[in-house]
Amino acid sequence: PAVRHDWPDWLDTALRAQLGEAETEALAQALAQPAPLDVRINPLKIGRDAALARLTESGIEARAGRYSPLALRLAGKPALSGHPLFVEGSIEVQDEGSQLLALLLAPRRGEMVVDFCAGAGGKTLLLGALMHNSGRLYAFDISDKRLAKLKPRLARSGLSNVHPVRIEHERDTRVKRLAGKIDRVLVDAPCSGLGTLRRAPDLKWRQDEAVIAGFQAKQSAILGAASGLVKKGGRLVYATCSLLAAENDDVVDAFLATHPHFALVPAEEVLARQGIILPGERLRLWPHHHQTDGFFAAVLEHV
Repeated sequence: PAVRHDWPDWLDTALRAQLGEAETEALAQALAQPAPLDVRINPLKIGRDAALARLTESGIEARAGRYSPLALRLAGKPALSGHPLFVEGSIEVQDEGSQLLALLLAPRRGEMVVDFCAGAGGKTLLLGALMHNSGRLYAFDISDKRLAKLKPRLARSGLSNVHPVRIEHERDTRVKRLAGKIDRVLVDAPCSGLGTLRRAPDLKWRQDEAVIAGFQAKQSAILGAASGLVKKGGRLVYATCSLLAAENDDVVDAFLATHPHFALVPAEEVLARQGIILPGERLRLWPHHHQTDGFFAAVLEHV
């Protein structure tokens, strides 16, 4: 089966244990297909219908996303870097599943929010827009290079409430000084990235069970540190682009067992309040079911 699925034996064993043979077969077939190109509108600058009309006028075929109210799925892979919508900051390239992670955090005007592993800032930009460019949004990352990629995107977006901060590690003093002060924290944790195999097929050959165990330890440490920022009544969202329970449910279950002041909030309820119908206590997105990258997310509340 691993040869037929074109991935390592250990991964085949892990996925079949989670999903069963038929689902694993369907997932493997989906991961062998190229990923579609999704964009997200910047709601501070344009509505989805207007963006769709302008893309159509310029000869780019697109349709509304299936789940995210901000998503557009494009036909083919048109060049966008010179398109007026992109240049003016009205659209950003972002997988529809990735958009749902920010929508699960659902930040509001005037709040204090942290994107704990901001990277190049795709979700940061969406969080800032959801906050209506108000409040204060910290974008933490350990990489200067990744944060540097955020700067031109930030300039296009028109956001002024984002504060990029490079940290040394999850226990950095710049993190600790915000302890108990933050309304909402997103932890899009470093992971194996196996949910993105349609875009980076080589990833599966660079991982093994020891690497996954290392990711799990790091994810648990980051989630624990990030939880210390959340004020009473605040929200913490843990997310990965992994397909594996070891990086997803196992991390969340271990966290809940050792942090009794946090409780799970059903993801389906958070999304339903925004008109998004996706059943499940925890968000699970699969390429073969949802036509997005593979994502996992759990919503936790400081009670």
